[in-house]
Amino acid sequence: MASAPNQKWIADFTYIWTAQGWLYAVCGGGRRFLLPPGGGLVDEFIEAAQLVTDALIMAIWRRGKPDSLLHHSGQGSQYTSEQFQRLMADLGITCSMSRSGNVWDHAAMESFFSSLKTERTARKVYRTRNDAKANVYDYIERFYNPRRRDSTMGYLSPVEYEEQAKKA
Repeated sequence: MASAPNQKWIADFTYIWTAQGWLYAVCGGGRRFLLPPGGGLVDEFIEAAQLVTDALIMAIWRRGKPDSLLHHSGQGSQYTSEQFQRLMADLGITCSMSRSGNVWDHAAMESFFSSLKTERTARKVYRTRNDAKANVYDYIERFYNPRRRDSTMGYLSPVEYEEQAKKA
């Protein structure tokens, strides 16, 4: 993990079951996680390349683009797509991807998704994709980022960690 905010961003997908079928969730960030426009939650996986492109653009819009940025993801087709790779090259962002089959390369993202599922979605049965979208959004934007303490950030929430780093 980077030593300060906005040096390394991570991103990936996970899946959440609903009575209407799978909901695909893309999320990314440094230590603070962001959802792309529309909540980062889509009904159809085919939209994934556009969704990750939108997510990166939104993250830059919300956070600004650092002078030197490393973007780390898995090797999924959405991240290896020509559209996404061209955007990163145009923006001068360094691309990093996990080695195939090595979850430790992407441990921070896997840990976040584990927290999301353990703390929020694991014991829920969502009737609709919209119910799941609202609950995941609430978890990330109203609980995880502003309030959830993390030992890797000195027991600060992601928002508190970034605010302290700005002051330093």
